[in-house]
Amino acid sequence: MYFRLKVIVLLLLFKGLLTHQAATAQDADTGNWLMYFGNQAINDRWNWHNEIQYRSYNFIGDTEQLLLRTGIGYNLSERNNNLLLGYGYIHSQPYLTNGLKKAKMDEHRIFQQFINRHTLGRVYIQHRLRAEERFLPDGFKIRGRYFVSLNIPLNQSTVTKNSLYVSAYNELFVNAQDNLFDRNRVYAGLGYGFHRAIRVEAGMMSQIYSNGHRNQLQLGFYNNLPLR
Repeated sequence: MYFRLKVIVLLLLFKGLLTHQAATAQDADTGNWLMYFGNQAINDRWNWHNEIQYRSYNFIGDTEQLLLRTGIGYNLSERNNNLLLGYGYIHSQPYLTNGLKKAKMDEHRIFQQFINRHTLGRVYIQHRLRAEERFLPDGFKIRGRYFVSLNIPLNQSTVTKNSLYVSAYNELFVNAQDNLFDRNRVYAGLGYGFHRAIRVEAGMMSQIYSNGHRNQLQLGFYNNLPLR
């Protein structure tokens, strides 16, 4: 009974978050991100990261961005403290200043990152530091990112098969060039584990810029099945 009550309260809070975001949509349109994240262990030390994200200005169909990322990582300790070298291809379709027509641009990125994972009681915590070298149509830029996330299981001690959990993250972006602050992302959502290595999440993210913000509904699929 206590668990059911917690789930109902959390669902009501999540519904309130969605309602609030919809109410503010006139100030910042709400888009949608459909995301796939794969992290496949090759052996005890090496892993392959693969990722696809389709981002839309509306629920679906009005393309904002297609992002493809991949990389090879190495664990400095047993299943933790992961160093990764990767490549990303990003196809963007930003609206022009008149808001009626779009431009098209392609970006290539090389990135390096470090991930540390640990637990605090039932709370699963992940920290990620990432450096990006961005090859843009109008030049070359360098950007740093710090990401921290929390997963809190509700009906089991860990996020595994048949587990319901709360997820939240914050990610800060900083530029190495002018305008140090690039953006900040704040997210909250609910997830469900179909398997110890497969889970899905749905939530709302607010992306904050120096001159405004934009809301994104996020639907994510996470696949951690090993290759071996």
